[in-house]
Amino acid sequence: MLTEIAAGEDSTRQFKRDIRNAQSLAAEIAAFSNGDGGTIFIGVADDGAPVGLETADVGRVNQLISNAASHLVRSPVTVTTANVLLENGRVVIALTVPRGLDKPYFDNSGVIWLKSGADKRRVNSKEELRRLFQVTDQFHADELPTRATGRDLDLLRLRGFLRDAYERDLPDSDDEMTTLLRNLNLALPSGQLNLAGLLLLGEAPQRYQPQFVLKAVSYPGTEVHPTTYLDSEDFEGPLPAIFEGAMAFVVRNLHRVQGTGGVNAPGRLEIPRIVFEELLVNALVHRDYLVSSPIRLFLYDDRIEIISPGHLPNNLTVESIRAGVEVRAIFSRCPSIL
Repeated sequence: MLTEIAAGEDSTRQFKRDIRNAQSLAAEIAAFSNGDGGTIFIGVADDGAPVGLETADVGRVNQLISNAASHLVRSPVTVTTANVLLENGRVVIALTVPRGLDKPYFDNSGVIWLKSGADKRRVNSKEELRRLFQVTDQFHADELPTRATGRDLDLLRLRGFLRDAYERDLPDSDDEMTTLLRNLNLALPSGQLNLAGLLLLGEAPQRYQPQFVLKAVSYPGTEVHPTTYLDSEDFEGPLPAIFEGAMAFVVRNLHRVQGTGGVNAPGRLEIPRIVFEELLVNALVHRDYLVSSPIRLFLYDDRIEIISPGHLPNNLTVESIRAGVEVRAIFSRCPSIL
């Protein structure tokens, strides 16, 4: 425990010299539950000094903790405590708050709190609230309604998809079309396309969602240049069209390796095409569609960068991915379209 305290406060550790306000503690518990969980060390000064609590205060603080976690946080949170006896006879209480499974958590005043470094802050935007619901599978970004309708569909693309995936033709009537799109989870009961329907099968999705494009630039050298570039293009349309355009951009800007082939042989790409197929599909499908920002593709002499808006989903980390942890994408309801 002393080793953890010595590391200082961060988004998973917080110090409290004493606690006398249950509502304030409830806000801290809610913030940890809405994040990855963490530990509140009670009896530790802000500078990390383990001053401890008097033995007579331990019962009072534990009762306050129980009251805050059970009655002042919605939904109630099951916390654990450990009393650590210091050499001076005083006690530090390590209050462990688990990562919440029923996010978002509110305090008794209806405020949703999030950890912000070692501190906390209120949720102050619809996007943040939606993301909390999305983490617990209560809300899917692909099901957001749009202003587009069946008249905004790319019928040629839809016809090809239905033929290849289901061996069926386009519906003959508007009502049948609405029923089909609803069954594919691409439209609302009203006939409005949801975000998935618009981005996968819309004829001109950027008419309604102009931010969902891919911007590609090829630079000379190894850094972004404000005025000089070798190639540049913005890709719009449904996701399959964006994918195809971005792949073509990468292929035409990659070097080719001659290898053992003759001088007239076309050569092979310096990086195999299949690498970019996987990366671009991931960037398009797994991006955070609650962030109003384009995907960016940068090519340099020594590297290629694909910047997908948002962050790793559902608390994934690079380390957990390397260990084999995965989270299945919620967005792609019609994967064969891509």
